[in-house]
Amino acid sequence: MKNKISILAFSLLAIILGCHQKGHEAQKTAVKPVSGGEKLAKVYCATCHAYPEPALLDLGSWQDHVLPRMGYMLGIYPNDSVRETLFEKGPGGERVRTAAVFPKDPVIKLSTWEEIKQFYLENAPEKLPQPSLPEVNRSLGEMFEVREPAGRLSPPSTTLVKMSSKEIYIGDAHTQSILKLDSHGQVLNAAKVKEGAVWLEETDHKLWVAVMGSFSPTDAPTGMILSLPKDGTSGVEIPIKDLQRPVHFQLADLDKDGLEDVVVCEFGKWTGGLSWFRNQGDGNYEKHIISAWAGATKAYVRDMNKDGIEDVVALFGQGNEGIDIFYGRGDGQFTPQRILQFSPSHGSSFFSLLDWENDGDLDIIYTAGDNADFSPVLKPYHGIYIYINQGDNHFEQGFFQPMNGAYAAVARDFDHDGDRDLAAISFFPDFTQTPALDFMYLENKGGLDFATPNTFKEALPGRWIVMDAADYDGDGDDDLILGSLAFEVVPPMGLVEKWAEQGIPYVILENKTK
Repeated sequence: MKNKISILAFSLLAIILGCHQKGHEAQKTAVKPVSGGEKLAKVYCATCHAYPEPALLDLGSWQDHVLPRMGYMLGIYPNDSVRETLFEKGPGGERVRTAAVFPKDPVIKLSTWEEIKQFYLENAPEKLPQPSLPEVNRSLGEMFEVREPAGRLSPPSTTLVKMSSKEIYIGDAHTQSILKLDSHGQVLNAAKVKEGAVWLEETDHKLWVAVMGSFSPTDAPTGMILSLPKDGTSGVEIPIKDLQRPVHFQLADLDKDGLEDVVVCEFGKWTGGLSWFRNQGDGNYEKHIISAWAGATKAYVRDMNKDGIEDVVALFGQGNEGIDIFYGRGDGQFTPQRILQFSPSHGSSFFSLLDWENDGDLDIIYTAGDNADFSPVLKPYHGIYIYINQGDNHFEQGFFQPMNGAYAAVARDFDHDGDRDLAAISFFPDFTQTPALDFMYLENKGGLDFATPNTFKEALPGRWIVMDAADYDGDGDDDLILGSLAFEVVPPMGLVEKWAEQGIPYVILENKTK
């Protein structure tokens, strides 16, 4: 298991393709005369994404990592040999060449680029303002009981958790397998897959699974969507293959022909995209590209404008971070609309759709927190967001809870008082805290008003990258399962070794409300 990246590998690539953060007032710089470098930055950055403000990152990040790589995308390299190192060998590298991600020759004047660089270096802060750490209670053990599984996997490399009252599914990258467990954690069945089973959908007779093909950043088309028969009467099938690191998919009949099609997010590295695969009825699927942007992270099929035609709502990470609605036209084609745009350093990690206000319009829960940069820094805009649909799919931020490295959030009425609470995990918490705030529970007091965040008194035994909620024990309240992926952290040292020694692939947080 390679431990240099996260499951989605939202690395520095997310910064260098860039877009301007909206809705976070703390990151706005003071008003001052516009310099020539600023004007040029706004012009040239806006050719393929929105303008990133210098205040989004500290000076060292701009100087040592971001600006050099921005230059590569403008065809500016320190020497002739650098460009070739940016292309991996094989079909992945060829795809990047074809997409012209790294131009052979400069696309702007060198003097213009120097002015842009100087603007960022002169205006970037030495350090980012420290996140305003929330007051946190540590009494969550009164509501949830932590249950560790009897079985161990070392190193813990969980990339998928799905839980119901009858069974648990675990994807493990180290053993390259999917495990089906009973409610007591005993293995019922196991299937070998390639590296990185990350998403699972269940139908009456099959399990559909997204397999990345490679955790390491790559543009190689080694990923796939495979299907496993529930009854074990036949072997594994691979209806969709040659994908660039697929991380999420949805089954839906997009063309209304009675057959389930598949919407797939190919995260990729420099290239990727969002596509739908038309079910041709003979076991074959025909690919139709919805968007060619890399970084497709999560997508849902919903009728967002209530016209009777299915739309696709998708979150993109990497550089062009944001959420888009692709409105279905009824002929397999889509019209895009960006509804939320985030900064290139936001670290978009998760989103879900739900009717928070019960008014018939779908709202958005979103987390920002991926921090797999070359030199990770704590970012004050990392955390949990709720965006409220004002009508006609115009969204406004209604809630923000700071949380370093937030990676996912689940909304359920955990305490059974009639409103939705939030449970969230962090894959990149501030590990200098003891214990690190890697799990957070927010009790809803009504609307968008939440009680003081709550967590456990003692550190949970893992590093949490995936989460699911269901009534695992059948007692009428929702429980949680958290999946752990051992990952290099600095500082403090020794945590990865501790996680590996313990070998705990997941924990269940059993709700004691009922």
